[in-house]
Amino acid sequence: MSRVVAVLGAGGWGTALAVHLARINHDVRLWARDPDLVARLGRERTNAVYLPGVPLPEAVVPVASLAAALDGVALVVAAVPSHGTRSVMRLAAPHVAPGATIVSTTKGLEQETLFRMSEVVRQELGSGHDIVAVSGPSFAAEVARDLPTAVCAASSSPEAVERVLADFRGPHFRLYGSGDVVGVEIGGALKNVIAIGSGVAEGLGLGHNAVAGLITRGLAEIARLACAAGADRQTLAGLAGLGDLVLTCTGGPSRNRRVGLELAQGRRVEEIVANMKMVAEGVRTARAALALGARHGLEMPIASQVEAVLAGRTDPRTALSELMLRPQRAEAG
Repeated sequence: MSRVVAVLGAGGWGTALAVHLARINHDVRLWARDPDLVARLGRERTNAVYLPGVPLPEAVVPVASLAAALDGVALVVAAVPSHGTRSVMRLAAPHVAPGATIVSTTKGLEQETLFRMSEVVRQELGSGHDIVAVSGPSFAAEVARDLPTAVCAASSSPEAVERVLADFRGPHFRLYGSGDVVGVEIGGALKNVIAIGSGVAEGLGLGHNAVAGLITRGLAEIARLACAAGADRQTLAGLAGLGDLVLTCTGGPSRNRRVGLELAQGRRVEEIVANMKMVAEGVRTARAALALGARHGLEMPIASQVEAVLAGRTDPRTALSELMLRPQRAEAG
């Protein structure tokens, strides 16, 4: 069924979702905070900064006004970076239609509060909206090019999940439903931290064995934290856990993997981030992940070493050596 959809955030992911939703016959209002970007999108009909080479379908209308984007819309997609989610939701709140379904597609944790993105959305919009977290192995450029993609949609409302599955599904875009919002969101946030570590191992030339070991132990680390927060361990073996982790740790377009590769070459994180057009969420998430682990009394050795490298307290090779020299233990422990 065709409907009007508001996509908040015109970065790579928001633009890709807007293109996908228009392709499956929805009318899309694509909101960006920057009026100059909105003007360029309208004039050039492509997002040359964040998603070059992908034309915007006619059904995508760039807008600079939240009021105009949200007027009468029953399906709202939040695709802004984690550090901007609360401020955008607060500005959007007066304009969101009563009962509108909110789809949160941001992968990260709020730095100050350690809240997941659906929790931030709930706090700013109130309890009158179903919130669905969508996450999984999905590079924006591949979704925009209509390449096969499978993701997970999670909510405490089964009805909301069914609506999102119906509204988002396309010939090459498949969704699987879940009731485990905690597992889906923590999986999506923490995989970015592990991907930085994976990029470091790759950049140091430590070999495929080391990268595979780091990914696998990283998954165990993510699962421990997610389960402590109330998730179902099985979720972390699915698209939002293992699937997204493998993609982000090994895929060429991965921004977080790229951060790790460049850290391994001795570059400082501030320099790396300054030269990136889009946000590498793992840089911000590492410290929050450690704080959340501490809140649950958990040891998080990979996240700890990644955060230490990002903060400049240790160098990449020393960090990897520290991980290898840790006391040995049972794998399932």
